[in-house]
Amino acid sequence: MNLIEELRWRGMIQDMMPGTEEQLNKEMTSAYIGFDPTADSLHVGSLVPIMLLVHLQKAGHKPFALVGGATGVVGDPSFKAEERKMLDAETLLINQRGIKAQLERFSDFDPAKPNAAEMLNNFDWFKDFTFLDFIRDVGKHITVNYMMSKDSVKKRLEGDNGMSFTEFTYQLIQGYDFYWLHQHKNIKLQMGGSDQWGNIVTGTELIRRKAGGEAFAFTCPLVKKADGTKFGKSESGNIWLDANKTSPFEFYQFWIKTTDEDAVSYIKTFTFLPKEEIDAIIAEHDKDRGLKFLQKRLAKEVTTFIHGADAYARAEQTTQTLFGKGPSAEALKAMSEEELLQQMAGVPQVEVTAEDIAAGKDIVSFLADAKVFPSKGEARKMIQGGGVSMNNTKVGTVDIKITGEALINGKYILFQKGKKNNILVKVV
Repeated sequence: MNLIEELRWRGMIQDMMPGTEEQLNKEMTSAYIGFDPTADSLHVGSLVPIMLLVHLQKAGHKPFALVGGATGVVGDPSFKAEERKMLDAETLLINQRGIKAQLERFSDFDPAKPNAAEMLNNFDWFKDFTFLDFIRDVGKHITVNYMMSKDSVKKRLEGDNGMSFTEFTYQLIQGYDFYWLHQHKNIKLQMGGSDQWGNIVTGTELIRRKAGGEAFAFTCPLVKKADGTKFGKSESGNIWLDANKTSPFEFYQFWIKTTDEDAVSYIKTFTFLPKEEIDAIIAEHDKDRGLKFLQKRLAKEVTTFIHGADAYARAEQTTQTLFGKGPSAEALKAMSEEELLQQMAGVPQVEVTAEDIAAGKDIVSFLADAKVFPSKGEARKMIQGGGVSMNNTKVGTVDIKITGEALINGKYILFQKGKKNNILVKVV
């Protein structure tokens, strides 16, 4: 199947301009996606555009990633309830570097290849573009009526906060990006999320009116959970692609915890597995959904793609240690500190002093003082209900004393509250 057919069955096409599929079938086509530098790392919400760039290159086309150093100063207002905060130049530079480093891991930037990926920053062509030049060379080609017809603009104008002139001009700035890239890089296609359709079409219109050229576009649906809630966040916030912001273990767990309905959709969108293999995985999963065969394969593929095979293996091992038939208390105590911390990557830590251990506190007092539980009453209740484990061993009584014998590698104790909440206590 061709690129568009591939993306369609994966659920990655929403709107598309006429002639786009024919253009992609005709010749190697240069195409781009923009990334907003609002943070120094991309998050899982950015995975769809990343996947699009990789699919594009695999199909023999040339991908461009545009980091919006200029548009990041303004902030894209598309379907936002209020104006975004503007970022200073230093923060933008840090964010751009972080995003660039991440994107370079996923596409092939080898300049020897005819369809090598390239990275661009729109600040390069906007930094010397004066306001007067912009309204003369760009603004006169797009009418206010045209700009106000966009749904993203209408929704903001109908809201309580209105829309600033700065935000109103955003579609012209993004449209000029497409025009500049069309003229200087022969880029004929822009891709993006469905919320970008209005901005992208403005670019194709500017190319037509200002240069008499032809350009194409398609968008992909914004990923949501089956229940309609926002995709890409956990209880602790965004799921980042930077391992220092979201550990590979936490990243792996995000995908493991997806519902069956979401996992069926996600494995098509967020992996490169062929249709036949995905169908087989779903069929196997349906035999016993409690085994989470589908979620485990999804988590493996995405974690390996983002963090590598070694990080996936450690995340899976940590999962077995914490939630499966992990090592016994004796095996945990035999681990080196490095081995333990590798397995506990992403597990929250709290600290206690050596005096807390030497005092031989009862477990209820110890857990409350260490803030593992907010109170002695809650700690006691959970222990009596069989909901606390220490070093992978169920705590059967509140009469246990915590001494040095409980320590792993002389300085750690692993506690589990309920089925999934793990905390590593460290003696300092």
